[in-house]
Amino acid sequence: MQDITDKVRELLVEKAENIEEKRMFGGTCFMVNNKMCVTTRPERIMVRIDPNQFEKLAETENISAMNHGGKVMPGFIFVNVEELTHQKLKFWIEMALNTI
Repeated sequence: MQDITDKVRELLVEKAENIEEKRMFGGTCFMVNNKMCVTTRPERIMVRIDPNQFEKLAETENISAMNHGGKVMPGFIFVNVEELTHQKLKFWIEMALNTI
């Protein structure tokens, strides 16, 4: 089975230019135009979103806010990989690309 990093890479290459991969946060971070876009780990992805969208998205999506060192990081959320269908992954990639 194709892993989440490969799936994210394929979707980003279809929709964006100037993509760079870096090891970060214990996974693979995809930077687009020098901005953090999506980070993958085997169990979840971190997605950049408009911070003003969090509450609305949290009403309909199973997401959690990024907490770094005890501080909530507005604009970054976690999504469990097991909940990601191909369509959901496309949705989150689009959300991230529209934010940067």
